[in-house]
Formats: sequence, C-alpha cells, structure tokens
Amino acid sequence: MTETRETTSVAIVGAGVAGLTLGNLLLRNGIDCIVLEKHPRAYVEQRQRAGTIDTFGVRMFRKWGLEEVLAGEPIPHSEGGFYIDGEAMPIDVDDNDNDNESLYCPQQVLVRNLTELFLRDGGDLRHEAADVSLEDVTGDRPLVRYRDADGTAKIIYCDFIAGCDGFRGVSRRTVPASALTEYSHEYGYNWLSVLAAVPTKPSGMAIHSLGLAGMIPRGPRTSRIYLQCSVTDTPEQWPDERIWDELQARFGTPVTSGEILDKRIVPLRSVVFDPMSYGKLYLLGDAAHIVPPMSAKGIHLALHDTEVFARAVIRQVKEGDPRLLDSYSETCLPHIWNYQAFATWITDIMHNAGFTGGEGEFRKQVARAELQRQFTSDAANKLFSELTAGTN
Repeated sequence: MTETRETTSVAIVGAGVAGLTLGNLLLRNGIDCIVLEKHPRAYVEQRQRAGTIDTFGVRMFRKWGLEEVLAGEPIPHSEGGFYIDGEAMPIDVDDNDNDNESLYCPQQVLVRNLTELFLRDGGDLRHEAADVSLEDVTGDRPLVRYRDADGTAKIIYCDFIAGCDGFRGVSRRTVPASALTEYSHEYGYNWLSVLAAVPTKPSGMAIHSLGLAGMIPRGPRTSRIYLQCSVTDTPEQWPDERIWDELQARFGTPVTSGEILDKRIVPLRSVVFDPMSYGKLYLLGDAAHIVPPMSAKGIHLALHDTEVFARAVIRQVKEGDPRLLDSYSETCLPHIWNYQAFATWITDIMHNAGFTGGEGEFRKQVARAELQRQFTSDAANKLFSELTAGTN
C-alpha cells in the first residue's frame, strides 16, 4: 500500500478546545503544525457542550491576540438562579466588577470560532482522520499514522505530538500503563443529561431531597437539563414524563416542557494522570485529567495546559531551550490538583446538600450550613453565578 509521508513540527491529535487553541497559538508564532480530528467538521461544530470561559481563559485569548474567538451566540436572558427546596436564593453579582471577566460561550461555538480562525490563517486541519496511531514517541522523530477521508494511508513525521483527543482518545492509550499513575475518584452518583427543544425556564441549579437539578440555556429554544441519579440508572428508566415531573419537583416552580432530543447518563468522576508526557508525546486537557462537570472548570484546565505547552514548544523551536518542555508535567500538575480540590468541594456540597441517600443526613446539614455561609460571600456569589450560567 502506498503511503504519503510528510513532516511538521507538532502533530496535534484532536480538534477540540485544546487542540484548536494550540494550533492557533503555534500558527501565530510561526510553528508548523497539523491538526488531526477523527470526526467530520459538522459533527465537531454541532455537538452540544457547555462553555464557561473564566477570567483566566478570557485574558489568555486576549493576550495571544485571539480575542475574536470569544464572540459567541447570544443566549437569551432566562428567569431563574439558584434554588434550595423550591426557594430562590439571592445571587447578587456586581456587574462593574473588573476582576471578573468570565463569559458564557457554548463549547461548540468556541470550537467553531477557533476552527474558522485557524483555517483563515492558513492552518492545516484534517477532519475524518481514521485509524490514528502514534509510533516511536520516545525516539528522536516520532510519527503519526492515519487514513484520510478517501482511505489514503498517511504518515506525519514530527518533533512533538500533542495529545488533545480526550479521555478515550488514542494518545493516552499509547503510553504504557507502567509509565503512568492514575489517580481517580468516583462520586457515587451520576447525572442524567438531557437536551430538550424548549426555552430555558427557569434557568439555574436546584438543590432538593430528590437530588440536584439544573436547566441551562443552549440557545433561544434549546436547553440542557441535568438530574442527579443513581450510578445504576439507565436512560430507559427515565421516560420523558418522569424527566419533566422530576425537574419541576426539584425546582419547585413550573417548568416549560417539550420535545426531548437526547438523553444519556454522565458518570461523575475526577481523574488525574501523572506524568502528562511520555517521550515526545504530551497530554493536554481531558487526555490528562477529568473534573466533574459541576465545577465548570474543564475548559479552564484545557486552556491552561495549552498555554503552558505552547510556550514550551515556542521556546524549544525558537531558542533551542528544552527546559519548559522538560518541566511540562511539573508545571501543570500543581495547578490541576488545585482545581481538583475545588471541583471535589463544590461537587460534594451541591449534591450532599440535597439528597441524603448517599452520605446521610449529617453530611446534608453540614453542606447546607456551608452553602448558607457562602451566600454571604461576594466571591461565592460570583461562583454560583458562573455555575448557573453554564455547567460543562
């Protein structure tokens, strides 16, 4: 079989937030790269994901001259907020607070903006790359094999490989299990995630003895719904009527119902892999770590990894200085663990404060007391405002 061979500085596997942000950062700094994505472009740009871009992310894009990717689709104002046992809790955020520049931009919109910018600037992005495999990653010249949309076998020789292909991607699977330590935590409950063709009313999060609930806008007539459920539940156990009944009960207020487009069970877990590199292969974003969606920090961690890695590659290519690449894991991991601590804290509080079937009534009362304390804090009001605006 004939194989097409080519070379680049960085082969990027995965065209999500991390992969496309990295591609744009490298392209703007004169570093050759090729981005491979197994899915068609239309699929990548339409799959529904939340997207809270916090202050760090907003400032990072501006600092690198990529501010235009933050232009999202306007989300209509929806009445709502934060509910405990059907009672709306006050969330009063100062709109003039210059320290808080976070914004809500659905992940698929951010990905589309990053894609358009990368292609406009002459970037090399290849969708429908099948059978991707990574070879010789500990050698001087690693390579990536794949088949393009026409079935042609191709090989890309590169200096570095950036694994941005998510938790189940090929990048981390390439690393021998003996070379990685996996740290993981299961939370003991899951979410039923529902996409519905309805306006979001009410909008926000609700704590109730039946479990946590969320209803977040995804557009003028589309909503993402979350319902805390058992780890043994299946989508078949949640017929449409039960979903709307449970949502209304947990919010304690009338809920706009309508057509359900998709429903699936989302496990809640935290995972960190150490180290985040193996030879010339570097893991970014979900390929290296998972935070529970309650924290709304998945995009933050992906962007932080990406900026650290981009700076390291630029330093290596332009100055021949490998020190930033050599310390990639050591630089990223303390930051990741800091946000894992936050994610665990907010996830436990939000779920324990309502449902007592997991850790019991004592943990519920402790979580309630912590929530009441937090509602008197300006910082916490900002946090809960972010959570009710968009959850990953």
